[in-house]
Amino acid sequence: MDAYLRQQFDVMLLTAAERFAERIVQRCEGQDNALRRLRTDPQGEGVWLDEYVDAVFADFCLDDAAGSAFVLQALHKRQVTVDDTGTVSDVLARLARKAFAELLAAKVIEAMDRAERYG
Repeated sequence: MDAYLRQQFDVMLLTAAERFAERIVQRCEGQDNALRRLRTDPQGEGVWLDEYVDAVFADFCLDDAAGSAFVLQALHKRQVTVDDTGTVSDVLARLARKAFAELLAAKVIEAMDRAERYG
C-alpha cells in the first residue's frame, strides 16, 4: 500500500475510533459501562458495533468492492477466518467490515484502558 493511502486509512480509523468511543460513552452512560459492554457484547444495547461500521463505510465511501479492497489492503497482515459464500464483491464487503470492526473495537478498548489507567 502506498504511503499516502496508508495515511488516509490511519486517519479514517482514528476518526472512526474517536467518534465511536464518544458515541458509546454517551449511550452507555459513562466510560466504564461503555468499556464493559464493548468487551462483553459489541453488538448489544448502546454499542451496536456492526451498525456503526456500516455507517463508517457509507460515510467514507467504502461501501463498494473498491472500498472493501482498500480496507483489506490496509489490513493485509491481520489474521481472518473465512467461511463465506456469495459474490466476490459481497464476500469482500463482509470480510472488510469484519476485519475493520475487530480492529476498531481493539483500538477503542486500548484507548479507553489507557485513559482509565492514566486519566
